[in-house]
Amino acid sequence: MEKLQYRVEAFEGPLDLLLALISKNKINIYDIPIAELLEQYLEQIALMREANLDVASEFLEMAARLVHIKSVSLLPRQEEEEDPRLELTGLLLEYQQCKQAAGALGSRLSFDRVVRPPEAFPADQLYRREHKPKELLSALLSAWGKGKSLLPPKPENFSELVTKKIVSVASQVVYVLRRLWQRKKVSYRGLFSSKADRSERVAVFLAVLELIKSRRIRVEGEGEAAQVILVKDRGGQG
Repeated sequence: MEKLQYRVEAFEGPLDLLLALISKNKINIYDIPIAELLEQYLEQIALMREANLDVASEFLEMAARLVHIKSVSLLPRQEEEEDPRLELTGLLLEYQQCKQAAGALGSRLSFDRVVRPPEAFPADQLYRREHKPKELLSALLSAWGKGKSLLPPKPENFSELVTKKIVSVASQVVYVLRRLWQRKKVSYRGLFSSKADRSERVAVFLAVLELIKSRRIRVEGEGEAAQVILVKDRGGQG
């Protein structure tokens, strides 16, 4: 490979420099001779330093990557291991495509040109119905309403849930046992007579189920005649 000299300011980065070296020496990008490419690359970095130019860290990082790839390629490699050059080839191909796309856009767009007038498109006659302005306005407002339904709910919508008093089942277990301790037997309906809040009534119902499960009370009768009875302990006392 012949020695190359480029103006440093022509390279936008290490990948740009590598592509220039590959293009100049007609290297197959899918089979890069890392040793020769590394030698050329290090010579360019040396030229940068001789010109008293600050070498960007990205150029030095690429040099370290090339050294690593070269060292790995010298080691024995098993058949299932990938070629250490594949990652570099992928980066170069991706950068090459981006550079070509940028060149194509640069040739078509420029700040010193006037934007072309809009092209004339033939009218689409597939939809032939005509709408009055009121119908279009109604459709727009309807679409806006559907969009609002996708918005998160407002905090005030949860105010009733958040501000409700929390009633624990354990507190209502104590309430039921106190009622039964005084009378030994109360009507099932009477347990809910002083409970106006829904959460309290639900907690009382769950407390009754819990006490029945633990065999501390039993319920006799049905409907309005249902009675809740305190079960006596083994000592014979209620």
